[in-house]
Amino acid sequence: MRRLLLVFGVALGLGAQYRGSSWMEPGGTEFVPATGEYEDATGALGIVNADGYMETAGHPFFTPLGTNGRACVSCHQPANAMSLSVAGLRDRWQTTNGMDPVFAAVDGSNCPNLPQRDPASHSLLLNRGLIRVPLAWPPVNADGSAKKVEFSIEVVHDPTGCNTNAMYGLKSENPTVSVYRRPRPAANLKYVTSGGSRILLKNGELSEMDPDTNRPSGMNFMADAREASLLTQARSAVMGHEQAKSAPTREQLEKIVAFESQVYMAQVVDGRIGKLAMPNGPAGLGPLAMRDSKAGVLGDNTYDPVFKKFEMWLTPGEGQMASIARGADIFMNRQFWIRDAAHINSIGLGNPIKRTCATCHNAQMTGQDLSAGWVDVGTTNFPTWTEPSTWAESSELPVFKVTCNKDAAPHPFLGRTIYTTDPGRAMISGKCADVGSIVMQQLRGLSARAPYFANGAAKTLREVVDFYDRRFDMKLTDGEKDDLINFLGAL
Repeated sequence: MRRLLLVFGVALGLGAQYRGSSWMEPGGTEFVPATGEYEDATGALGIVNADGYMETAGHPFFTPLGTNGRACVSCHQPANAMSLSVAGLRDRWQTTNGMDPVFAAVDGSNCPNLPQRDPASHSLLLNRGLIRVPLAWPPVNADGSAKKVEFSIEVVHDPTGCNTNAMYGLKSENPTVSVYRRPRPAANLKYVTSGGSRILLKNGELSEMDPDTNRPSGMNFMADAREASLLTQARSAVMGHEQAKSAPTREQLEKIVAFESQVYMAQVVDGRIGKLAMPNGPAGLGPLAMRDSKAGVLGDNTYDPVFKKFEMWLTPGEGQMASIARGADIFMNRQFWIRDAAHINSIGLGNPIKRTCATCHNAQMTGQDLSAGWVDVGTTNFPTWTEPSTWAESSELPVFKVTCNKDAAPHPFLGRTIYTTDPGRAMISGKCADVGSIVMQQLRGLSARAPYFANGAAKTLREVVDFYDRRFDMKLTDGEKDDLINFLGAL
């Protein structure tokens, strides 16, 4: 398990370094200090609480509000970049013999009907870090009215048994599609929620509106953009993931949102360099840079890059600083042909288009898409998906056959019949063109929260880079892949 290295408890008046457990349990009495560092795969993750030291006792982010013992912190651990990692989950399984609330049957197991405390029943969480997400079919609007749906869906492969289960599946009394996704970091959220615009670039439609502010939602903090605000997301999480019998109060929800909105995280230590944030070094590294930078900025390739400038480290030689700087240059400036990616090539930019990683990962400081960021780069749809080609025998994830209506606009590159492990945004929008589109995640704290992609298919950053190199024929050399991996690991 990752160990808490340093936490400066200034508000406590402690002169010594604080050392504590790297797994925060719901309902505990631990404190959240102003700054902390946790060991991870390449060095250490840094956490900054902009509001400073606070007690967790009684706080709704850390206190179970439902019936299964979970709290928000169960799936948003500081040591894992306010998300989860497979390494941490496996350690937690061994420590608690599978009894920790994070493994609750409702969605911490592959299906609620499976034998609990059996690792096989929780294989997707233990192997990929995936939480089951049950989505009603067909989808409905926020007011409960029926939503127009442009396709039918059927289950063709069900290794978990949940999508064909009589109680929980697609043909149950309450038809449900279960998909499996990684929890997203509850940190750096001032960036994640910025960028809302009245018109969605992806499809020219009106964006969702935040019901509290009546302003356009950024629609970037969930894999399928189904919630319009952090407050509605928190309410849904308490009612679903925590299995609450009654809705949380407005005060509790506001406290949850206030806390997660002031937490910042980023890699703070590289094992070969030491502290990443240094005088005259790259200005975009470390959690303090996340706290202090402006949200909603579109990074460019020259004057104000996505993760700011790394040229000062771009010196001759084979040192880690130079490698990270070369990786940043590849991310920002290496052009390659992007093709057949829905909501990238299908919105008038051309197919293919010659661009860089930063074309889509353009939001400064996080590397998300500044606009509503759901795209289909091919991780969930056959034939480019991350699953083995012989999916019927070996896929760990369910496979669905989506058949689009004849009067609907087809998927721009896959037509009207699509095989997918996760229909993505289409499960919310009901649109054929959205099948397989997933909202891209922020690129911060990656070393602390493996595995990667929304479906947890990439165990390492090398597998992430290999996927994109293969998918878009980037023609990266092994050395260039190492540089890009070192750059991503430093974020």
